[in-house]
Amino acid sequence: MISRYFHTIRYLKFKQIYYRVWFNLSKPYIIKNLAISLRTVKKKFCPPIKKKISLFNEDTFTFLNKSYSLSKIKWGKSNDTVSQLWRYNQHYFDYLNSIKSSQRKVLHKKILKCWINENKIGKGVGWHSYPTSLRIVNWIKWQLLDNTLSDNCIQSLALQARWLSKRIEWHILGNHLFSNAKALVFAGLFFSNKESSRWLKKGLKIINNELEEQVLNDGGNFELSPMYHAIFLEDLLDLINISKSYPNVLQTEIVNKWIKVTKKMFFWLEAMNHPDGDISFFNDATLEIAPKFDELKNYAQKLNVNYIPKKFNKITHMSDSGYIRISLNNVFGLLDVAKIGPDYIPSHAHADTLSFEISLFGQRMLVNSGVSEYGFSSVRQYERSTKAHNTVVVDNENSSDVWSGFRVGRRAYPFGLEIEESENLVNITCAHDGYKKLRRKLIHKRNWRFSETSIIVNDQIQGFFKKAYAYFHFHHSIVIINNKKKTWDLKMSNGKKITLEVKTGKPIIEVSHYSTEFGKRIKTKRLKVLLDRKYGSYVKISWQN
Repeated sequence: MISRYFHTIRYLKFKQIYYRVWFNLSKPYIIKNLAISLRTVKKKFCPPIKKKISLFNEDTFTFLNKSYSLSKIKWGKSNDTVSQLWRYNQHYFDYLNSIKSSQRKVLHKKILKCWINENKIGKGVGWHSYPTSLRIVNWIKWQLLDNTLSDNCIQSLALQARWLSKRIEWHILGNHLFSNAKALVFAGLFFSNKESSRWLKKGLKIINNELEEQVLNDGGNFELSPMYHAIFLEDLLDLINISKSYPNVLQTEIVNKWIKVTKKMFFWLEAMNHPDGDISFFNDATLEIAPKFDELKNYAQKLNVNYIPKKFNKITHMSDSGYIRISLNNVFGLLDVAKIGPDYIPSHAHADTLSFEISLFGQRMLVNSGVSEYGFSSVRQYERSTKAHNTVVVDNENSSDVWSGFRVGRRAYPFGLEIEESENLVNITCAHDGYKKLRRKLIHKRNWRFSETSIIVNDQIQGFFKKAYAYFHFHHSIVIINNKKKTWDLKMSNGKKITLEVKTGKPIIEVSHYSTEFGKRIKTKRLKVLLDRKYGSYVKISWQN
């Protein structure tokens, strides 16, 4: 355990450690009297992306596919019944800007009043910096969309911004810090006084620094989660949106930079989407949390931020983030030859090095297992584990030491990437050192070969090991029929038939789970192949075009 803590903490920045102590000890005093004035809106705020309906009446919330009664659970602490993530969603107020929200104004005003009355300043999960950041943005969006916040709401909103300005999440960084800064910019533009000018200046400075840090040269968000990437992209579009409502407040160069970064991020997200239009499941990623690519593109067009869809080559190597996109006739593949993420923020990382996802004929076939919950449960541990991904487990250990809900100790580093391309063949080889924690020279090496009618995956373990298994997780729509020894027929819902053959290694088909959304786990199957000590494993997937 001491070793695990050491290898977790050693990567942190000094300011993360310093501010964690400061954050826990500091209790800012918030003066309640504010001289409030609102900045004049010069241009109509463009309707942002609508959220799912989650408030069905004044007593029922539904988030993460779980419903609870406000009269029973109140706004209070997380517990065994209500997770912290669910509580966070309750305090985000996304429901103010949800589908059909214009028809629910009376209900929304009741909930706003209820929240103010029952959530005292600085008390409870609702005043954590992250939900406070999202709530500030949602309240301001609601007001700008031809609604009217009461005087009490305006007063509360200003107090929330004042509180947040003293509770920036420097100890967490990443997407939390960016959300804090976005909220300060929203509040700094919405209000008009000396204090709000300080919020605006502080928010803009953080955003400028974080765009340099968090958006890689290939357009990927540095946390390497397609889901959080899409959320970050929506945040940028929201910032562009509100800047247009208050023209001439921000320098043109600032907004132009946001637009330039937005276009880079669109490229990466498009590359990492499956043909069905939804995101791939690398690291913490699942559906129905972030907006879809088409929703983001339509939102951008309304803001006159026009992204021209790309025509991808056979191989697209996003070298800064570490993913490879394969597009070869009816074959679509995404290969993870990346680090787990930034060393000092691996919160959303999975032990998925050298994993991959495949779609054939426009339909998902091989998938990573996804995410159904956060927290500290056995389900969370499994969904972050190596065996929940399409890669190799050695001696029942994870390739990266994922632990607790969001921690990583020793982590895998990929190396030796080789990419070869011919007219009808793509050959990619990569290795990682994640198992050297077991034995110094233990290496996992994987080779993928893509043609127009087959995919071959060959895994080798260099060095001594007891047992190693390669995992291949099937999308739940795939019907698996045993053909003969070591060979299966795979029937896809689009009618296509695929043949899967294990040429080297001992295979077994097992029951598994696929998590398409938070709170939803679907039974599916996976292939588990015991590697031969000398020859590893050799799996071939083939079809007729």
